[in-house]
Amino acid sequence: MSEHSSDSKPTSQVPTKFGRKIILWIVSILIILFCFIIFLGHNYIKTSLKPLNPSDQQTKEINIPMGASDKRIGSILQDSGIVKSGIVFDYYVKAHNITNFRSGYYEFAPSMSLDEIAKLLKKGGSPESLRALRGKVVVREGDDIDAIADMVAQRTNYTRNEFYQLVNDKQFVKQLAKRYPKLLGGVAKDSSARYLLEGYLYPATYSANGTSNLKQLVAQMVAKTDTELKPYYNEIKKRNLTVQQLLTVASLVEGENVNAKNGAIIAGVLYNKFNSGLPLNSTVAIAYASNNHSSKLTSKDYAVKSPYNLTLNLGFGPGPVNNPSLEFIQVALYPKDRSKGYLYYLNDMANKRVFYSQNKISSLKSIGTDTTKQND
Repeated sequence: MSEHSSDSKPTSQVPTKFGRKIILWIVSILIILFCFIIFLGHNYIKTSLKPLNPSDQQTKEINIPMGASDKRIGSILQDSGIVKSGIVFDYYVKAHNITNFRSGYYEFAPSMSLDEIAKLLKKGGSPESLRALRGKVVVREGDDIDAIADMVAQRTNYTRNEFYQLVNDKQFVKQLAKRYPKLLGGVAKDSSARYLLEGYLYPATYSANGTSNLKQLVAQMVAKTDTELKPYYNEIKKRNLTVQQLLTVASLVEGENVNAKNGAIIAGVLYNKFNSGLPLNSTVAIAYASNNHSSKLTSKDYAVKSPYNLTLNLGFGPGPVNNPSLEFIQVALYPKDRSKGYLYYLNDMANKRVFYSQNKISSLKSIGTDTTKQND
């Protein structure tokens, strides 16, 4: 009996030890698989944040429909072979608080970074197929000289540098000023402006095929601005504004990406600040001064030494920071609610709201309902 009992004890321990080994083996495999999946996921996200193919600069035309969500836009870009992952693109724009993408036709290339793609989507696409616009230069509402230079390089035989040189050519600007004295009077004398013709190239579609040279193309843009402003020159003078000041305010408001209703109130705030001897403190101007067109400005941007930094400098600065549309030129000419004494505003782009106050607004958390007006 005791002998039998002695033989059965090791028999019962063998499967127990073997079972433990199996469990440990399975757990080890699961841990390795988990780590491998984490590694693959991390590597996938890391590569998805980079250009899909840095050597492929061939552009593709992509139509972003009206009302498309960030997730839907990411899916379109992935399906079109522009980004590796639409989900990662959606994560990227949310993580960087990039909002207000616009619909339209775009040209993207696999060599573009997510940041470059996002910036183009914020500026807005063409309402027409870009393929149908070959040989035409499109200046969109709120485009700055850099954006127009890109368009000129894409649609014509001229380079970005040739365009930059021309819009800063004082002799050329003086020739234009003789033709359009009410529009360009005194502009060529301003040496502090980054580009002399910034703000004077009207948003429209221009034929490049029928243009014999770059000067004629730019002259078309200036002529269009003069045509649009002709009905308002007397009113501008009555309001003791210069054309440059008006276009500057229009460009600052246009850059806020708000509707005309809010734009008119923001224009009133800017004029109230100016008349009170306060800096305009426009984030649109700071972004232009620091060349940071992302949705988030840093303390370094606010401290940049530039005449366009309207936090450090009083007045309207050297001139416009983009080329505004007639709608926002009218907004700047006919501001609203100036009598309410608003000296500050906060543009909550994420929720498409703007807050106004007679007192300084440091953040959304500091807004008090008793002193602040909100407009959707």
